[in-house]
Amino acid sequence: MLSSHMRSLRTVGRRLFNTDASQFPAAKQRFIPTSGNYPKGFYAGGSACGIKKNGKPDLAVLLSDRPAVASAVFTTNQFCAAPVQFDRQLINGAREAGAPIVRAVVTNSGCANAVTGKQGLVDAKLMSEAGDRFVSRFSGSAVGGSSSLVMSTGVIGQSLPVEKISTGLDGLEVGEGHDMWMRAAVAHMTTDTFPKLLSRRYQGGFSMAGITKGAGMIHPNMATLLGTICTDANVSQEMLDRALKYAVARSFNAISVDGDMSTNDTIAVLANGASGAVIGEEGFVEFRDALTEFMAELAALVVRDGEGATKFITVEVRGARSFDDAKRVASTIATSSLVKTAFYGQDANWGRILCAVGYAGVELDTGAVDMSIWPGDGGWPLVLVEKGEPRLPLDEVRAKEILVLEDVKVVVDLGVGQEMARMYTCDLSHDYVSINADYRS
Repeated sequence: MLSSHMRSLRTVGRRLFNTDASQFPAAKQRFIPTSGNYPKGFYAGGSACGIKKNGKPDLAVLLSDRPAVASAVFTTNQFCAAPVQFDRQLINGAREAGAPIVRAVVTNSGCANAVTGKQGLVDAKLMSEAGDRFVSRFSGSAVGGSSSLVMSTGVIGQSLPVEKISTGLDGLEVGEGHDMWMRAAVAHMTTDTFPKLLSRRYQGGFSMAGITKGAGMIHPNMATLLGTICTDANVSQEMLDRALKYAVARSFNAISVDGDMSTNDTIAVLANGASGAVIGEEGFVEFRDALTEFMAELAALVVRDGEGATKFITVEVRGARSFDDAKRVASTIATSSLVKTAFYGQDANWGRILCAVGYAGVELDTGAVDMSIWPGDGGWPLVLVEKGEPRLPLDEVRAKEILVLEDVKVVVDLGVGQEMARMYTCDLSHDYVSINADYRS
């Protein structure tokens, strides 16, 4: 049962905005959910607090009605932003305490609070404290100590207007329904062209919901953007840390749009146990794999919204000696500007792909390598290289039929082992330059 404080918080200070999918590009609307299966005990909401000059939504809250176990991975950029530093300290403190403490994730868009010196750290703490006050009003009782993670995205080098965030939280509405989760997703957006929201219910008796944002500065190593996954599974800190480490290597650390790594990259997972589904060692692999699949699907939405992108490209490397070898080769292909521009031009210049395989830094048997391209429509693939030899003459007609499609897969079999890895990337277009040439305006 909700307390009177909770009920009032859900109905006071409505700052509503349109979340209808029709306002977003027609080509992207198929990726926007119209309903969802959301985890128990989590509430979401979003509003416009005035950080963005255009008045669009820029403040989001994801809140648990009880303390949640939290795990996160962060950017490895040495100029990591103040929110990253604050969140890392908060989660490490929870690990040391051996008890769940996180109640909320407060996210703003429009200002990254990055490269902002000592004041940036002060502002991150003030933002968290504003989140704690929000949680206190929600629950009707004071929160002891820091319980709110903070995330910021937007322009680097500008001071965070904390007072706008604090005032915005005073009037922000949260709820359990799909529309409220959509509002939170919309409020995460910067150069994104559509909100990125996903939810699933699993046979194990638990659910997951996740929001992510990102369209540029997308490249490992870490998470490459902002995102929060919430689950009502009951899972220990140690298991959640272990599951996230495995999952992120196969999802958010397996995507690339432009090869740039942000100062603010954070992916957090919150588990509040509200479903009653306890994850023990016997069920760990099932939970880990569910989280991995969920995060991979969520991460793919970022690539599909890559700035200026016209194609979604899966790079699958098979037959490697190790996962790390497969991942390195896949990443080298996915980040090659020559490969990405060839896909944009629908040019079957497969030599660029093979060249990237060769300089990836992995020992090869060049006479064992196979390579093909696969259409996203389920049709038959085009073999380009077999046992290190080119398949000639190149079927230019079939190549064009595949490369004109939005979804394309590159498959490279190294032929020296059993391990496999995937990377997800997009093409590199003229529009990418146009978008990033005037980002601050």
